[in-house]
Amino acid sequence: MSGRCRAHLPSRPTWRCHTCGSAWPCGTAKVRLLAEYGRDRISLLIYLATLQEEAAEQLAERGRPVRPSTLHHRFTGWVPIRSCPDRR
Repeated sequence: MSGRCRAHLPSRPTWRCHTCGSAWPCGTAKVRLLAEYGRDRISLLIYLATLQEEAAEQLAERGRPVRPSTLHHRFTGWVPIRSCPDRR
């Protein structure tokens, strides 16, 4: 690709990164997602949880089920959650 950074998107139904082959979301995808969603972590978590469910179904259909705790860690467990300011 002529100097442009390739998007690190999931390859369905394997849920590997199209670009680097790592389990999606790969490190680059995580950085991109955090930048794209900015402070709207709730929307990011909803998006990732939706993809997590899709991945669980597709991986199980392929005979490669993944434990829910593993998928949680992979898809949503890495998202930093900021605590709410103290409301006194």
